[in-house]
Amino acid sequence: MKNLFLFLCIFFIAKINAQQILSEKERAIVIDEILDDRFNNLLPQLMDAANIDMWVVISREYNEDPVLKTMLPATWLNARRRTILLFYRDKAKNTIEKLAVARYNVGKNIVSAWDKEKEPDQWKRLMQLISERNPKKIGLNFSKDHNIADGLDKTDYDEFMANLPKKFTSKVTSAEQLAVRWIETRSEREMVIYDQLVDITHDIIAEAFSEKVITPGITTTSDVEWWMRQKVTDLGLETWFHPTVDVQRSKEQLVSHLYSFSGRPEDMVILPGDLVHCDFGITYLRLNTDCQELAYVLKPEELTAPDFLINGLNDGNRVQDFLTTNMVNGRTGNEILAMSLKQAKDAGLKPSIYTHPLGMYGHSAGTTIGMWDAQGGVMKDDGENYPLNPNTVYAIELNTTVNIPEWNRDIRIMLEEAGYYGEEGFRYVNGRQTELLLIPRVKGHQGN
Repeated sequence: MKNLFLFLCIFFIAKINAQQILSEKERAIVIDEILDDRFNNLLPQLMDAANIDMWVVISREYNEDPVLKTMLPATWLNARRRTILLFYRDKAKNTIEKLAVARYNVGKNIVSAWDKEKEPDQWKRLMQLISERNPKKIGLNFSKDHNIADGLDKTDYDEFMANLPKKFTSKVTSAEQLAVRWIETRSEREMVIYDQLVDITHDIIAEAFSEKVITPGITTTSDVEWWMRQKVTDLGLETWFHPTVDVQRSKEQLVSHLYSFSGRPEDMVILPGDLVHCDFGITYLRLNTDCQELAYVLKPEELTAPDFLINGLNDGNRVQDFLTTNMVNGRTGNEILAMSLKQAKDAGLKPSIYTHPLGMYGHSAGTTIGMWDAQGGVMKDDGENYPLNPNTVYAIELNTTVNIPEWNRDIRIMLEEAGYYGEEGFRYVNGRQTELLLIPRVKGHQGN
């Protein structure tokens, strides 16, 4: 199995570098290899850390728990009827059982433990399995603070509790910490792949922000958005949100952050002298990217961007540095946010930080480091009560406001890059933008 995975990794990397995406069959092999590794090597560690020896995940078809969706094999696109997964960890014996109270095996990892002909009642069979194992704690996916860990619907919760033997009632607990750790933790194999996903994302942006796509005076921001969306489809990939493209220029007024999300003009013609910005991400092999980069449209007499825009990007990079330096194991998102904002402001910058977990979902589970409309911290949520953990990925998303006397206005330098926080600290998954992309490209100066 290991040799097969290594072969696929090498094959995968070689193909991605040529912008050739794995076939559906090849993707399925990789996805199931990763699931096998996560179930057998990662899950026991997470259950021990959460002090939960039994985890029960319950979903019905087309109403899937977000956690269950990450556990299904590649050939399962949805749950089937009511799908119940039971994970039992015996720490003393160093074993983990992966059972399905369902009519079928759930892939190769989770074995069916229900013969409907012997026991027609699915709930009764589940209770038999629980009683036989006599767990100390039974984790269910309900949570006030973490939406991704709150996937157990009321009907299934009520049915579960009504059928559960009374002696186990006091052992039921929220599995939110276990569910969040399962969603947020990246394996070594996943990080090999993640680098390639971000590389694809960067390549699509670089092509979109070039003369291949943009003809100044003709091409609109909406044209570029739809080009990016179509490019993703043509590559056989998906995107988890519609791309956005916007411009800042000397004659435009700085809009509020809310306006830039919900009310900006959708069809602005891109002109020489514009600072062009995009927000773009892809979904591939059950992982997601999220990236914001900047390009400058050269005027006829220009060979590079104006110094004031280059300096503005440098200020954005400085805010990134303040943030990532403060990403330390055990700190909450609010602590990281407060420290980073203070240091950046003390350095004369005007920052706004709204970094979120990234991985199996675009806005994924883990600690939240600010929101664009909550720069004082995220209260009663994962920004306050959930610490930064190693082996996690984040969209390092932020901006800094820069005054441009030449334009007689402020502009906002908006940046976003995938970053990995590991045992040895922080690194960008596939680098970050440190030079403005140029439209058109200038020979010998390709941007970053």
